[in-house]
Amino acid sequence: MLEQFQDLARAFADLAWGPWLLVLLLGGGGFFLVYMRFAPFRHMDHAVDILRGKFDSPDDPGDITHFQALSSALAGTIGMGNIAGVALAIAIGGPGAIFWMWMTAILGIATKFVTCTLAVMYRGLDSAGHLRGGPMYVIREGLSKRWHWLAYMFAIFGMIGTLPVLQANQLIQVVRDVVFIENGWLAEDTSHFPFNITAGIVLTIAAGTVILGGLYRIADVAGRVVPTMAALYIGGTLVAIALHIDRLPAVLWLILEDAFTGKAAASGALLAVILYGVQRGAFSNEAGIGTESMAHGAARTREPVREGLVAMMGPVIDTLFICSATAFTILLSGEWRGDEDGVTLTASAFEQLLGLPGLVIVVLCVIAFSTTTILTYSYYGTQCAGFLFGAQHRHHYQWLYLGFIVVASVVTLNAAVSIIDGAYALMAIPTMVSALLLAPKVKAAAERYFSEIDRKI
Repeated sequence: MLEQFQDLARAFADLAWGPWLLVLLLGGGGFFLVYMRFAPFRHMDHAVDILRGKFDSPDDPGDITHFQALSSALAGTIGMGNIAGVALAIAIGGPGAIFWMWMTAILGIATKFVTCTLAVMYRGLDSAGHLRGGPMYVIREGLSKRWHWLAYMFAIFGMIGTLPVLQANQLIQVVRDVVFIENGWLAEDTSHFPFNITAGIVLTIAAGTVILGGLYRIADVAGRVVPTMAALYIGGTLVAIALHIDRLPAVLWLILEDAFTGKAAASGALLAVILYGVQRGAFSNEAGIGTESMAHGAARTREPVREGLVAMMGPVIDTLFICSATAFTILLSGEWRGDEDGVTLTASAFEQLLGLPGLVIVVLCVIAFSTTTILTYSYYGTQCAGFLFGAQHRHHYQWLYLGFIVVASVVTLNAAVSIIDGAYALMAIPTMVSALLLAPKVKAAAERYFSEIDRKI
């Protein structure tokens, strides 16, 4: 029964992630970059000023600050996609998949600028009268009724794609394998089911205390945990690279060579390398998927372009920094040539390069990143449920969401990844289509905003 479910999940993901999605995400990102005349890249310094709170006003509409919005969005993107997802990309797609993750991030900067500007520009009221943002509201408020079916499509697959399947699964795996089995507290040849389900229940209770407190509590926790853990993770990687700097040129060449040959991929096919790199890149930074728009849509601001500028920092921090940190560590260690995958591969790589301190860094960051992702995803899924069924029923989804943490503790890694991958692919369609249709609105707003900024300078 479990094998049949896994086969169906994989078939669903393969069908959703066809070459056409590469055109939509990469082609769409390239279009936004050129159409906006590289404006996001030219105003990085201004984005930092916004993030520092220079333009914050308590009188602006919205629920959270620019910094809290980015921290909440990063809490959703800096997670298992950066640690387990990168390891899976290398194990299945080979080192070349990392290059295509980078390409997804670079183009994703422009995509996030557009989608998150729209998330504030076209905020709408939910059934309880609260101001909300996200692709479903962008479609409802910004496009004609003939496009409104896309809003429901996003909300339906958003409830599925944001389930805590991968995060809970991999968090429990690293605690079980690296902490309990490594220290002899759990027998390796014993069934893991009792441990997994017990850990799943404990995690559910812990997450529930924050999730049921709503966005304010989630944003507060994310704002405290994410920056600290990201700095620890990158710092550990920099030490590992410094200690093995002689191997770095070979690693960089391996990534570039394999990106255009696919020799090291499990299938040996170049298209598989590109697809898996884009797949994991999209899961990592969520550019073009639309989930992060819901967090940025809650930002306290009257200038949509400001939030677009803040949002574009996400792929830089998430993929170009955090994912690269994981990739370099795995490739420098040589552990990727073994039979491990997911978070266990990353943990082995850090331990091989840094010893026990490296293992401690991975365990701490996995616990922090996966937990904050679970918290943020609950907000995303709740927003989708509120759009579909009414704000008064959002708490029903929260309880369902918490129940899925226990389910995630016992499913296989491949099944977990496949379910989320398929849903993510189908979330990208309404997000990218609406962004492409409304891109002229963003361009006009950006030209006005940047001209005002340039005059002040």
